[in-house]
Order: sequence, then structure tokens, then C-alpha cells
Amino acid sequence: MSIKVTRQAKAGTAKVTFTLPTDVPEGTVSVLGTFNDWTPGINELKKRAGGVRSTSVTVPAGTTLCFRYLGEGMAWFDDADATPCEEHGGSVTV
Repeated sequence: MSIKVTRQAKAGTAKVTFTLPTDVPEGTVSVLGTFNDWTPGINELKKRAGGVRSTSVTVPAGTTLCFRYLGEGMAWFDDADATPCEEHGGSVTV
């Protein structure tokens, strides 16, 4: 699992990319959080080169995002390296 933040200074935004291995866990995975009203399917991770899958969101710079991953069969899981979030799951400040 990895999270990459790219700040876009002129726009006052940040692009946050969530990346997981292609096969762990198996099946479809979405990232849900405060940036998409915790709605499944909006930010589904898509297969990329190098054996990974990812999705990106753009948010205002300075935002703290709370998020969790949702796999097939309603299997929720967290990023162990993320800062815990007050609500649930992990957080990242951009």
C-alpha cells in the first residue's frame, strides 16, 4: 500500500494517489473517504503497469482526508501505515 501526495501550488490543490498491489486483496477495491462522501465505486482502483492498481483524487491543499478501502464482499480494510483517523480508518493531510 502506498499514498502519494502531489501538491499543485498554482491551483491550491493536491492530488492524492492511492496504490495497492494488483492481487492483494483479490477482486475489486475502492477507496472511500471524506473526499467522496464514503460512496462505494466512485474511486475504484484500476490496474496499472508494474503489478499495481491505483486511483487519484484532487482536494484542496491543507485538507485532512479520512479513508478506508472496501474490497469485494464488503470487506473493509485500512492502510497500516496511515495515521489513524478520528472517524475510522486512516488519514492523510495534504
